[in-house]
Amino acid sequence: MQKSLILSKLMINMVIPEDILFRSGATLQHFEANEFIFKEGKLATNYFQIQTGVVKLNNIFEDAKEFVHGFPFEGHCFGETYLLTQKKYAINAVASTKCSIIKLEKKLYLDLIQQYPNILINVSRYSAERLHFRYIVSSFLAIRDPQIRVSKLLQHLKDYFGYEEPFSFVIPFTRSQLASLMGLRVETVIRILKKMEKEGLLQINQSKIYY
Repeated sequence: MQKSLILSKLMINMVIPEDILFRSGATLQHFEANEFIFKEGKLATNYFQIQTGVVKLNNIFEDAKEFVHGFPFEGHCFGETYLLTQKKYAINAVASTKCSIIKLEKKLYLDLIQQYPNILINVSRYSAERLHFRYIVSSFLAIRDPQIRVSKLLQHLKDYFGYEEPFSFVIPFTRSQLASLMGLRVETVIRILKKMEKEGLLQINQSKIYY
């Protein structure tokens, strides 16, 4: 597969097809980088699906420390599990880049999944895979060696998206995002990636990481 096509392949699969969402009454909202989409402690009122951009799911604590749960990007949804409960959000959703987000009101979403049960199955499957991803990444945090931690994350991402050939997979996260996911300093991640490149374990071309 040509490298120019790899990243686009990651972005064509939507959890719910856009045409179905818009026919069901969804709207498109634009967010600037660092703008909150929803905040911890608020009730869920919408289904959110990313058309363009990257979203950060996090918690911010009193000492200003941040814990990052993930960076969903194009085609992914987020916060969807809260639509089936009366629980308040336990996380924040923040635009990590400029984003275009498809929003469907909760009542319309519930009507949609009752009318089309297969859509609920697709959303539930996505939620289950994301939870599995979070479990795997959290287990890496127990590894002391930062290079092993980063290597395991890159391999897990590659396996998750179904790539096997060397350097066939473009890592869909920035160095800063990788650092946040791994609980490492950005400088540490940059150093490790350069070291892995010298060892022939990955390739870097125009800032993109090929694994």
